[in-house]
Amino acid sequence: MPKSKILTKQVVTWALYDWANSAFALSVLAVLFPLVLGNYWGVDDGGVSATIRLGWITFAASLIVVLSAPVLGTIADTGGYRKRFLLLFAISGAVSTAGLGFVGQSDWPIALGLYLVASVGFYSSIVFYDSLLVDVTEPRNYSFVSTLGFSTGYLGGATLLAFHLWMLKSPQTFGLENATEAFSYAFISVGVWWLVFLLPLIFFVPERPSSIKVTDHAIRAAYAELKSTVRKISQYRNVTVFLGGYWLYIGGVFTVIFMAVNYGQRLGFEDSDLVMALLIANFVGFPATLVYGLLAHRFGAKKGLYFALFTYVGVCLWAIQMTDVKEFYIMSIVIGLVQGGVQGLSRSVYASLIPVDQPGEFFGFYSMTTKFAHVLGPAMVAIAAMLSDDPKWVLLTLMPMFLAGALLLALVRMPPADVAAE
Repeated sequence: MPKSKILTKQVVTWALYDWANSAFALSVLAVLFPLVLGNYWGVDDGGVSATIRLGWITFAASLIVVLSAPVLGTIADTGGYRKRFLLLFAISGAVSTAGLGFVGQSDWPIALGLYLVASVGFYSSIVFYDSLLVDVTEPRNYSFVSTLGFSTGYLGGATLLAFHLWMLKSPQTFGLENATEAFSYAFISVGVWWLVFLLPLIFFVPERPSSIKVTDHAIRAAYAELKSTVRKISQYRNVTVFLGGYWLYIGGVFTVIFMAVNYGQRLGFEDSDLVMALLIANFVGFPATLVYGLLAHRFGAKKGLYFALFTYVGVCLWAIQMTDVKEFYIMSIVIGLVQGGVQGLSRSVYASLIPVDQPGEFFGFYSMTTKFAHVLGPAMVAIAAMLSDDPKWVLLTLMPMFLAGALLLALVRMPPADVAAE
């Protein structure tokens, strides 16, 4: 029997949505919004105010997604609703993102409101996007197709960010008066990019029909099932300990991503340097993650995680005494070397700990734990900024997250096969 083709039209158009929404993740979440919030929308309030606002609004967006995740998951299990809700959340996110380009100077409340809607739209649309994987390919191709989506998103986000950097460095080339106007058009371009590359999924990705209906009872059942899953996971000591450690250190990883630009900004570095540093880190991360995975396969996943976590601690200690923008470049590259490895190896370790016959339920909770970790870091950053004007206190709040996470990881007993690898 001939093998079925993997790279079908449905697969390629499905992966293009990763290309679409990753522009928001990299350009807006990590770069544009922190920069403009501190330099333009909140220019009269000082850098510490921008840190506090960025921390709390990111906390709020993550909390909304965490609380709605069980309901969204229930909807994702139905047929006939996934593409509709993906379209709803994606359009709301893209339009809100484009709207940021029209927010006037010092109008930070409006900017925060649009950012909240855009962030919720981004994270929520991914729930439905992920659920469509089963409709575009066969089970034996899931790993390849899923990885194709991630890698496509990595490239798409870096491509648009490189264009934005060009706009910021040479606004006159695009008929713009200055960098401020370039920032406005950058937000608009992300919204347009998101919408344009959403269209192929809407037209060409199929949606498997289902007899399951979304009702009030089904939504209540979703939360009841979550409670049951928590009880079930608590029976597995290794899984429980690992998730506790993972929640701490992955929260630190996420916080480093979304606070890096704000930190560099408060140290007085140029916006163009901050954008370039993160762009380089993004390109470094692609091959580095592959190499990191090969090394971890040889020496063990836990050892790879230890190395990455202590690298993050070293980065925090280094950043505390940072004074030169060249150091920020080096720091970004170092983070790019380990960032993807932390996420990939965490998933690998978790997969080796859970029951082999219940991967869907356990990985569903893993995904929710990841989203809940996004609540912890931003809140700690906001509290630290409220207690002190010194940006270095932000880093001091992150180091315990990495150290405590590594300590809990050390208490995890790996299965025999993985112990042999370690």
